[in-house]
Amino acid sequence: MPARKQKRIGLALAGGGPFGAIYEIGALVALEESLEGLDLNELDCYVGVSAGSFLAAALANGIPASEIYRLFIEGGDGAPGALTPELFMRPAFAEYLRRARVVPAIAARSAWNYLRRPLALGPLEAFAALGRAIPTGVFDNEAIHDYLESVFSRPGQTNDFRRLRRKLYLVATDLDTGEAVSFGRKGHEGVPISKAVQASAALPGLFPPVEIDGRHYVDGALRKTLHASEALDDGVKLVICVNPIVPFDAKLAAARGRGPQSNLVDGGLPMVLSQTFRAVIHSRMAAGLAKYRSQYPGSDVVLFQPEPDDGEIFFTNIFGYATRQRVCEHAYQRTRRDLAKRSAELAPVLARHGIRINHDVLADPHRRLAIDFGRRGRGTALARTASDLQGALADLQRWLLRAA
Repeated sequence: MPARKQKRIGLALAGGGPFGAIYEIGALVALEESLEGLDLNELDCYVGVSAGSFLAAALANGIPASEIYRLFIEGGDGAPGALTPELFMRPAFAEYLRRARVVPAIAARSAWNYLRRPLALGPLEAFAALGRAIPTGVFDNEAIHDYLESVFSRPGQTNDFRRLRRKLYLVATDLDTGEAVSFGRKGHEGVPISKAVQASAALPGLFPPVEIDGRHYVDGALRKTLHASEALDDGVKLVICVNPIVPFDAKLAAARGRGPQSNLVDGGLPMVLSQTFRAVIHSRMAAGLAKYRSQYPGSDVVLFQPEPDDGEIFFTNIFGYATRQRVCEHAYQRTRRDLAKRSAELAPVLARHGIRINHDVLADPHRRLAIDFGRRGRGTALARTASDLQGALADLQRWLLRAA
């Protein structure tokens, strides 16, 4: 359609783990409802990093946001949802076994070296080689690839970058070089989309690196947070970005009554690590956005993200369906408020690309996320439990067969 091609609109979705994907779903539904002329399944380019790669791949495949929620979170028709904690937390039995096999040889070699030169080598130095036996990931991410492969193999969808009607770029990091690799670009378009998502979301320490064509890949966020330049390099004139991870301003939140504490150190190590991770990720994104303005002067980049004093986001435990429902609804309402607050600033920018803010939709105080979260009856819950048990047993069976 010529009119759509002239608009040249792209979408860039950042990472943030299962929480990030849930937040992004709520934000995307709010944007599509509130912006006339924006069809999230009819954009020119999609860029996904880490958890954002799940959603970018689904949207590029023509799956609407409501269906994405059903498939990827609720596990429609009794299938296990790809973003449920159960799927992400299956032990990496294959990786454990592979590492365990090298322990005897390494231990024997280390002990021999120490016994030969006990005065020259201390125990820690002599046995340092045992670090090679530590698993590279705690959880198995093959289930992610398997699930997405089944989703993208349905009629009307594809697991092949080359068969998509729209550009899709999923970014991972080459472990051996530290360079970002954009799956979907020339030279990397033959990789199955499901495998590219698995690689882009392989957070080091949690998931083993993903081997593709003899190379090993980890989370794409190690290099950049958004990688919106992938779309801008293709000549896209408007890139809509969603980033769910921002540093928490505890002082501001306490002053506004939005946070339970004004001193994050009282929350212990988890709070300190979370804030550190958010600060590093967000500072890199801010630097990248500043560069985009000078490198792509004819293009617009519009960012949507939580407020820094949003205690609901920072202190949320996502490991429960009710909590995830609340996060999605919160993101939906937060994005609506953001659009209304910034309407004077955003309206002329969006208008340049044929998009108009629907103020009637934003002004509706009773509007809620237009997805039925309540379809979780007894039968669906039992089906999900049975499916999760079956998957765990299959993992154990494969591990036992390898060990035999």
